[in-house]
Amino acid sequence: MGAVNPAKRSSRPRSIVEWGMAEHVLPGETVSGDRYTVQPVPDGALIAVVDGLGHGAEAATAAEVATATLQAHSHEPVISLLERCHLALKHTRGAAISLASFNGVCGSMTWVGVGNVEGVILRAVDKTAATPEHIPLFSGVAGYRLPPLRALVTPVNRGDVVIFYTDGIRGDVVFEPAYRASPELIAHRICDKYCKATDDALVFVARYLGLASTAVRSR
Repeated sequence: MGAVNPAKRSSRPRSIVEWGMAEHVLPGETVSGDRYTVQPVPDGALIAVVDGLGHGAEAATAAEVATATLQAHSHEPVISLLERCHLALKHTRGAAISLASFNGVCGSMTWVGVGNVEGVILRAVDKTAATPEHIPLFSGVAGYRLPPLRALVTPVNRGDVVIFYTDGIRGDVVFEPAYRASPELIAHRICDKYCKATDDALVFVARYLGLASTAVRSR
């Protein structure tokens, strides 16, 4: 094996999150209408979860269109991304989308959602009980009706955990302090315990690491 060029190694984009996911496909379907994406951006990362309307192949197509749009324009502000998705989804069933953009220089996260993909952040400094802060969600469907949007900027610290989950997860989900568990393990615990039997479900968990990290670490 050839030697690694140190200059090339140092020029690799750094990521500031580690992540994991778990999903459940509705029985009788071969594909899920729920998708996620993680994209490195300058000094940060974009994460998103998309729930195509309904289930089956048409829902999966809508979700794939949305994630492809997010990947192609991941460096743009979150509201601009939702507007792009809205236009791209016009000839599909549409989708619910929640996304968050991390900025490691500012130590901040900007997030917003349209539809019913829930998002919470659990603070690493809260060791006694989980007190989640919720994503600002706006009623609508990307591709069908996009309401006026307002993103929220919130500070993030190393170890803070962000969880996105689609409506295939029950509304009575309880978030337990799990700061030592891997993001994948947290995602599977939630999906296994709270997944409905009547819809696709996806749980995505990201832990903020800060700019000291050197690579996206998945599961």
